[in-house]
Amino acid sequence: MLTMRGPEPAELLAALPVAVLVVDAEDRIARVNAECETLLNLSERAMLGQPLGNVLTLPDAEARREGHAFAIFDARVETMRGTRLRVDLIEAAVVDHPGWRAITLHHAGASRRLGVSTDRAAAARSAVGAAAMLAHEIKNPLSSIRGAAQLIADGVDVAGLTQLMIAEVDRITALIDHMEDFTDTRPREVAPMNIYPLLAHARSVALAGFARGMTIEERYDPSLPKALGNSDSLLQVVVNLLKNAAVALGERGERRITLATAYRHGVTVAAGGGARGRTPLPIEICVIDSGPGAPADIADHLFDPFVSGRPEGKGLGLALVDKLVRDMGGIVQYSREGTPHQTVFRILLPRARP
Repeated sequence: MLTMRGPEPAELLAALPVAVLVVDAEDRIARVNAECETLLNLSERAMLGQPLGNVLTLPDAEARREGHAFAIFDARVETMRGTRLRVDLIEAAVVDHPGWRAITLHHAGASRRLGVSTDRAAAARSAVGAAAMLAHEIKNPLSSIRGAAQLIADGVDVAGLTQLMIAEVDRITALIDHMEDFTDTRPREVAPMNIYPLLAHARSVALAGFARGMTIEERYDPSLPKALGNSDSLLQVVVNLLKNAAVALGERGERRITLATAYRHGVTVAAGGGARGRTPLPIEICVIDSGPGAPADIADHLFDPFVSGRPEGKGLGLALVDKLVRDMGGIVQYSREGTPHQTVFRILLPRARP
């Protein structure tokens, strides 16, 4: 019998498309790959055997616990040569090697989708002003136009034309209503909540309407604690993401959407508003579909207002999702994961205090 040998661990490490550092039990760098050399602009020879702190200054990781993985998004690190980088950092224990850790680094500048960027928040603030102006200047005249069209429909035999007018006015009014959601800048009231009744409600809404005929699989962590958030906002977010997934799947192939939850130890983001420290976001909700995903040229801008991958899209749905999640103190991410690739929209929320 012919026995096939797989690649050696060193070969696998070298082939990974992300920067990886392996640190031994004495906190010294034992392995690095080529992507790590490129990202840090340091050679393997300069790093091997060095204490990790001498090569890379990492942020304080309050969430770090012995033997547990953790993640820090949009962290600032500095190399031994003084190079400063903003990265998404994930650390995990190495199986069968007590005390050893594998650290992956993703350049935050190339992965805006994994955090709440300053540009995205600024774009959202601009949209608030645009939405307020449009809502005030256009919505009232549209109501008058619709009323006139209805009067014409009652007295003149041009029903087809007037029905078209009414439908178009309704369509524009719906757009304005959608944009008005951005004008509410009041803080969202947050409270401890069991997310599962909300997910069940969102799933029922989807299956009764836009996802009729599709399968929405539930893949839940049964031990998930309560999240800290706003129930109305979270329901709107999940329904919007389910609708986005249903549209992406279209009418072809297996029309399956997955709702998944998990508890992610150690996931944190930088505290907003200029505050120091980091905020834990361990409650994870994912909406997953097997559609084609976003076009590559807009993938990093999906949550910006007026950006859409569909000709008929308005580019407001995901921007609103991002605003609502941020108002609850969380983040939303887009990624393509797995083999074959699937589209994943990941919501990360704070945990309610026991």
